[in-house]
Amino acid sequence: MNVVLTPTDVADGVSMLSLRTPTLPPATHTNAYLIGTRELVLVEPASPYPEEIAQATAWVEGRLAQGHTLRAVLLTHHHSDHIGGAEAVRSHFGVPIWAHDRTAERLANKIKIDRVLDDGERIELDGPVPMSLEAIHTPGHAPGHLCFYEPQSRSLIAGDMVAGVGTILVEAVDGDMQLYLASLAKMAELDAARLLPAHGLPIEDPAARLAFYVQHRLGREAKVVAALGTFAAPASLDELVPIAYADTAKQAWPFARMALEAHLIKLAREGRASQHGERWLAA
Repeated sequence: MNVVLTPTDVADGVSMLSLRTPTLPPATHTNAYLIGTRELVLVEPASPYPEEIAQATAWVEGRLAQGHTLRAVLLTHHHSDHIGGAEAVRSHFGVPIWAHDRTAERLANKIKIDRVLDDGERIELDGPVPMSLEAIHTPGHAPGHLCFYEPQSRSLIAGDMVAGVGTILVEAVDGDMQLYLASLAKMAELDAARLLPAHGLPIEDPAARLAFYVQHRLGREAKVVAALGTFAAPASLDELVPIAYADTAKQAWPFARMALEAHLIKLAREGRASQHGERWLAA
């Protein structure tokens, strides 16, 4: 897997550093992004590991030595591989942490969110080339998930909505398959020139990648519907997984089981499935 190990400029005024995190395989790192030409924001210094936090702080300190200022740390969402270094960076630089209100709720008693960012809110960054970031609320993977759109380079910091390596888990506890698909459509409407994911390298074909993600989910949904149709009585998740995910390696079935439940909840909302305790039946 290709991993960026040193800071890399991925667009004008946007730099990326991959930090090792306890994330889901095949990913091993979470990307942090530094945006701005004088005033800066840092998106997701995510690693809990001291040596990785040291890399992140050295990266920012190098920019401060050039006359830049760090305004805030931004979080896309509350998952552990996206927040690991946030408090350490806050403490080191004395800056606030900003995130969506639903992320603040999930992080209550863990990380204090100093400013709540709403959908459509703009963060203006002064500098030789002024920049701005627009917060885009994209629930589905997590209830408070934010993407950040930089209009000059048309770069969309995509968090865990898409990935440059592997795929995205949408499960029933934090996730919502119906909202996830709606959020992918919302991202496509921005007509970004590149997607900057949390895991893996930048994606230079946003329209094609977003369309693929929608097709992938709907294709899996069709397999779930077909699997339901093989049972005359309500079936359990464990009975459905081997049929709906027959094309998936068995070692991935625990994750498939979580995604399956999210698909079934969506189908039930649409009147295409019904839930009977912990079992499911085609409607």
